[in-house]
Amino acid sequence: MKIGWIGLGAMGWPMAGHLHRKQLLTGIWNRSQDKANAFAEQHADVRTANSPDELADSVDVIATCVSADDDLHAVIEAMTPSLKAGHIVVDHSTVSPATARTVARALEKLEVPFVDAPVTGGVEGAIQGRLAIMAGGPWDAAHRLEPLFSAYARVHHHLGPNGSGQAAKAVNQLMVAGIAEAVCEALALMENLDLPREPMLELLGGGAAGNWFLDKRGRSMLADEFEVGFDPRLLLKDLKICRALCEESGFHSAVIDQALADYTRLLEHGEPGRDISALIRQKRDTTPK
Repeated sequence: MKIGWIGLGAMGWPMAGHLHRKQLLTGIWNRSQDKANAFAEQHADVRTANSPDELADSVDVIATCVSADDDLHAVIEAMTPSLKAGHIVVDHSTVSPATARTVARALEKLEVPFVDAPVTGGVEGAIQGRLAIMAGGPWDAAHRLEPLFSAYARVHHHLGPNGSGQAAKAVNQLMVAGIAEAVCEALALMENLDLPREPMLELLGGGAAGNWFLDKRGRSMLADEFEVGFDPRLLLKDLKICRALCEESGFHSAVIDQALADYTRLLEHGEPGRDISALIRQKRDTTPK
């Protein structure tokens, strides 16, 4: 299996690196040529393509990991001239289920199966090769991607037709947002009550309140450090996708309403932090003194 990779962001770079270590990665393309060249310099025998269609022409599987719906549409359109029966396109981005279905229909005309396979587990999970993958699309195509998924995921499941992976990611992001809301608010209250940090973090993490976000971000947010993690802008984009799904299905989510308002306000205030745990700054501002 020859795999081409598109998108070398915070998640894409380590994921592509795992494919290289498994000797599955043939070539890469990235919108920033400098980043693609840097990756190729650090990973022997990986070819840097000049365009998505040049990359597609030399591989069997094209994996994409981009930021938004428009980015995915753009790379799919760019590689279309080289796509043919026998190719598989798998997308690890977080986009709307509607976009996943639209791309799938377009590629189906070329007899190219499309698998929407968003991931969760954070940058740490990508680096450690312990992501979780939610896949939607043709079962046989998803099954053929087993070697690719196993390179950087601890668990992966096929959940149904195209769009199912993205719908599952929306459910995941609703939970992520709710946990972030609760942890940031609780730690802001903890500070307000002058409780000792380290004993409290140990107690909270060791009991029913323990969770990944508290474990990975508790100390850094209390130290006012937000340089590594999940960009609040991306969560806000994901939450808008989730809100649209809720509206389509007639489901009301108080978590979505609160998180959208909080993260919109955070970004409007010029928050420079690169992680969603920067929300604690908003919670501190609204905590009675």
